[in-house]
Amino acid sequence: MDVSDKQAAEPADEDSARLHQLGYAQELRRTMSTFSNFAVSFTIISILSGCLTLYGFGMKTGGPAAMIWGWPLVGLFVILVGLGMAEVCSSYPTAGGLYYWAAKLAPRNGAAWSWFTGWFNLIGQIAVTAGIDFGAALFLNAFLDLQFGFEATPGNTILLLAIILVIHGLLNTFGVKIVALLNSISVWWHLVGVLVIVGVLIVVPAKHQDASFVFGEFVNKTGWASPVYVFLLGLLVAQYTLTGYDASAHMTEETKNAAKAGPRGIINSILVSLVAGWVLLIGLTFAIQDYDGAVESETGVPPAQIFIDATGATTGKFLLLICIGAQLFCGMASVTANSRMIYAFARDGAIPGSKFWHRINKRTQTPTNAVWLAAGGALLLALPYLWSATAYAAVTSIAVVGLYVAYVIPVFLRVRKGDDFEPGPWNLGRWGKLVGTIATVWVCFIFVLFMLPQGSPVTIDSFNYTPIAFLVVLGGAAVWWFASARKWFTGPKVQGSEEELAAVEKELKELG
Repeated sequence: MDVSDKQAAEPADEDSARLHQLGYAQELRRTMSTFSNFAVSFTIISILSGCLTLYGFGMKTGGPAAMIWGWPLVGLFVILVGLGMAEVCSSYPTAGGLYYWAAKLAPRNGAAWSWFTGWFNLIGQIAVTAGIDFGAALFLNAFLDLQFGFEATPGNTILLLAIILVIHGLLNTFGVKIVALLNSISVWWHLVGVLVIVGVLIVVPAKHQDASFVFGEFVNKTGWASPVYVFLLGLLVAQYTLTGYDASAHMTEETKNAAKAGPRGIINSILVSLVAGWVLLIGLTFAIQDYDGAVESETGVPPAQIFIDATGATTGKFLLLICIGAQLFCGMASVTANSRMIYAFARDGAIPGSKFWHRINKRTQTPTNAVWLAAGGALLLALPYLWSATAYAAVTSIAVVGLYVAYVIPVFLRVRKGDDFEPGPWNLGRWGKLVGTIATVWVCFIFVLFMLPQGSPVTIDSFNYTPIAFLVVLGGAAVWWFASARKWFTGPKVQGSEEELAAVEKELKELG
């Protein structure tokens, strides 16, 4: 190799150099700032999506007391999970994220750890995308019903969901720059939106609930006798909302100074969401009017009813539109992060048709095919709502369970690795093992909790389908692993030598 060839093979910056060390070419366009990386995770967490979509559920499983106090309780442990993930992200800033980390941290059988982590992450992310955009469709259907009489039926909601997913697919097809811009707008939309909603709910209503109601009213509409059990069930509101921050890891191959920006994106998105979400829940609960033991709505969206009862029809619809806008931003970002995980998993040959799903749009340098798999998979997961709202509820739980299982596996493996763990520039130092241990215990706890029945008596309509959904994912991944994948899936692949990686990057640059 002459001098010019050697110079061509050298990566252009430290981020590309580190990516080469991890075995990959810089195929995606690296244009995202630290703020843009944070914006993706913050947008996916979306307090105006998760909090409000499950608000009716929370009012039945513990009511205000469980939601208001459960939020910071769950948030504390979520921060610990996020810290554990952030430390590992700094060591391995690649789009594969969790499954890549598992492969590198496992003392043995790294390919198996990687395989199962990847499939839980993949299904969990698709379920989260389904849950987010379903919530957006539900709220949009409620608005259209109030404004134009477009009835809130399962068929109409699924139709709106399909339209929303197509729009999100198209937006992500245009490229990372437009998505980054919209995610940056989304941060301010969420923060200003929460301030506007809470401000209006403080100023406009003629009366408010007492503080004793907001912080102390316990409601049990589950049929279970144990208040402790019901309180724990109510933690799903916070636990479901505070998910999706792994997006910062999946976007690291498109982020500048990724080994520091990725971890900061994870942690800051949790912290900001924790504060803003608590303010939102408190403000919304103070605004409940004429409470008689339930918050019901003909449109199926209790927050919409609270807005209208507290502020009148016109202002209530305006507040509802703020929530819908935030949810649409959230779903768009979820498709973005999901597609990057699909792209990375396919790059390592773990998905049927991997060559197709790994394909990069050479003009935009984005994984367009993976975008449409993310959107299409989310629609398929939501279709059971046409027949059973209870069966669809399993999607919400499998999103939480699937993602958090994937989150905690590399954190657990980092704890096992102990002092042999090679930290990146962002690390927890001597606190790493303790934080990881507590995070692992918490995830094991919520894993069991969300498998338990949520209503009594347990009937076909109140049955918790989460264990079945989880076993389907685990069983499918296990059968495929032992029947075939263990013979050919070796974990994350090295794409080539330094010269071969440079050649891939040169070709993309010339075609871009």
